[in-house]
Amino acid sequence: MSTEKLTVDVVGMTCAACSARIEKSLNKLEGVTSANVNLLANKATVEFDSAATNKDMIVKTIEKTGYEVPLARETLLVEGMTCAACSARVEKMLGKVEGVVKVNVNLSTNKAIVDFPSGVVETSALIAAVEKAGYKAQVQRESDVDKEKQMREKEIKSLKTSFIISLILTAPLVAAMFFHMAGQTNILTNGYFQWALATPVQFIIGYRFYRGAYHSVRGGGANMDVLIALGTSAAYFYSIYNLFNMVHEYYFEASAVIITLIVLGKLFEAIAKGKTSEAIKKLMGLQPKTARVIRNDTEMDIDIDDLLVGDIIVVRPGEKVPVDGIIVEGSSALDESMITGESIPVDKKEGDQVIGATINKFGAFKFKATKIGKDTVLSQIIRLVEDAQGSKAPVQKLADKISGIFVPTVLVIALVTFLIFYFLGDFNTGLINAVAILVIACPCALGLATPTAIMVGTGKGAENGILIKSGEHLEMAHKMDAIIFDKTGTITKGEPEVTDVEAVNGFDENELLRIAGSVEKTSEHPLGQAIVGYAESQLVMLKDAESFAAVPGKGLKAKFEGRDVLIGNRKLMNEGSIDLTRMEDEISSLEEQGKTAMIVSVDGKLAGIIAVADQIKNTSLTAIKELQDMGLQVYMITGDNERTAKAIASQVGIGNVVADVLPEHKASKVEELKGQGKHVGMVGDGINDAPALAAADVGFAIGTGTDVAMEAADITLMRGDLSGVVTAIRLSHRTMKTIKQNLFWAFFYNSVGIPFAALGFLNPMIAGAAMAFSSVSVVTNSLRLRNFK
Repeated sequence: MSTEKLTVDVVGMTCAACSARIEKSLNKLEGVTSANVNLLANKATVEFDSAATNKDMIVKTIEKTGYEVPLARETLLVEGMTCAACSARVEKMLGKVEGVVKVNVNLSTNKAIVDFPSGVVETSALIAAVEKAGYKAQVQRESDVDKEKQMREKEIKSLKTSFIISLILTAPLVAAMFFHMAGQTNILTNGYFQWALATPVQFIIGYRFYRGAYHSVRGGGANMDVLIALGTSAAYFYSIYNLFNMVHEYYFEASAVIITLIVLGKLFEAIAKGKTSEAIKKLMGLQPKTARVIRNDTEMDIDIDDLLVGDIIVVRPGEKVPVDGIIVEGSSALDESMITGESIPVDKKEGDQVIGATINKFGAFKFKATKIGKDTVLSQIIRLVEDAQGSKAPVQKLADKISGIFVPTVLVIALVTFLIFYFLGDFNTGLINAVAILVIACPCALGLATPTAIMVGTGKGAENGILIKSGEHLEMAHKMDAIIFDKTGTITKGEPEVTDVEAVNGFDENELLRIAGSVEKTSEHPLGQAIVGYAESQLVMLKDAESFAAVPGKGLKAKFEGRDVLIGNRKLMNEGSIDLTRMEDEISSLEEQGKTAMIVSVDGKLAGIIAVADQIKNTSLTAIKELQDMGLQVYMITGDNERTAKAIASQVGIGNVVADVLPEHKASKVEELKGQGKHVGMVGDGINDAPALAAADVGFAIGTGTDVAMEAADITLMRGDLSGVVTAIRLSHRTMKTIKQNLFWAFFYNSVGIPFAALGFLNPMIAGAAMAFSSVSVVTNSLRLRNFK
């Protein structure tokens, strides 16, 4: 008897009867020798005979009694995946592990996310499954976000080294081919010398293709690695056959050139992969490392990991809020742009909530910690970005789809050709024709079709200030039929500006600006700074106020040139008994337009209004109209109130508006549209947009925004100009057209050449030249993308 022990978490138990019921059900299960359910710990421990029952049956027995075994999640970093067939094979092997409920393998991030009932699956079993599929794996931990970067750098370094060595060894072989064609004999045309050069390329540099082919065939499929391995092996071994039979026709250069060019393509692909870990790393870096906490009536700085719920924390001007909580003493204005995307600080007083990693602009306060660690808003945003990135399915490359049919077909044709000539008594002709088929069919041009077009396309994008992370995102952009825009900093400039100045009761505009600007000089509030900046731009001479006091949530009071000045909202004016009747219509009109009306009074008398608003970027209206003309549905999403949101949306011609939205709901809106079968793009600039950017099929980050948004997005618009979105989509359409043309040319040569090779009209040398010519045509076609405007 093989006895095993399993301990799992159980959710939903409320009394001793619950635990007893689970125990009773488990003890009835065949093979269970003992079952113990701990109500206080919410755990069930079961000893069982693995020959008679298994972990799945134990979990299902608990669930049948009406309780739940919660799912745990393990993220593995997988090394060595190169194509969609690889990720599919890893997914298949992990799915076979007993207890695994769900598997998602992401080729672009080299991650495997595995869900299983807590305690049921050992990490070692998951790693063993990946290794059985032919790849390496290690567990990703939160404390080690650099592992992905290290793996990516290791892969790029390995490919770069392989390519350089391969190029050095291949160059003399290519030169030898030209000497041979010219009828010249030298050391380079010596067969043994060529054999010595080609062997390391074939078996050391080309080992990755043999390994990939082996695992592909073992998994019941055939990918490009199979054809590369067969084609190069055919050319290589046939050259050795000729060498020993004193036939001076060698094809070592054909196999070496194929391997060198394919390795170069792999290098380009590795460099293009997204820096997914960098976004998470930067998000984690937003949180302060320490907090000033009051314990035993003493203020002390402690590590943020040592904070407890209920701790009273002190925050001084300019500091970041360590964790989420509620203000218990003091008031201030906090920059919450990382959460809301809004550039204007939010006034906070006793009883108001504060969010970890937001910045305290001025004023000190104390707050009680209510959420720490993984429960904070920032941690939830990090988790949303990780989940969205991990859930992205790799784009199935058109070349892989075709090669899935093409490879077996070519193998059958080569084999049939060889057998026909063999049975006709002509072994040599059969072998030569079969090798010619494999050489001309070898997907050198196919391997270059996508990466060369992607290279030129992404390079052209960079010239236009559009940074595209990988070919997958460039490919996906042309499929989009819906696009969501964040408001602040994306459609608008993200900085408040003075839009209107209206003076009454004997004051003129310059005098109103001089008073308001002089008083606001002392303020750090962005609205105040906007007034100061505008006054100075109008060459108004500003002075210092005699006294100044901020009124949280309302405005400010000041003494200027012996006069009492109030600047703020209606609430402040009502407290000062200021009659607003004369300008009520103007105030309401400005607010309807989404502007903030700053009311000014002097010595108890209304002096005028200065309106401040976030202005629309010059190119927003044109870009959005062009996108709509291209057939895309355009949405605007914002954390701002509905009235302001609709006012802005109407100015740029957007009818679909979603307002008062929190960061996690932005990602939900993306998922909602994707659920309707749409291919969704998301354009944003703030940290609060990162989850939605990651969840979208294509995320566009405004380059003038935050680094985290740029890392989470697939395409970055460095100029902060929305016309870049239009250009990126048009570039995607053009690049995909080029890739399809390349694939046609790659297969055209193969399809035409194979029958000729089978009938003996193409020897391997001519087949190799035809294959090289197909590669040249593909590269030349890709270079035409340089003319894109």
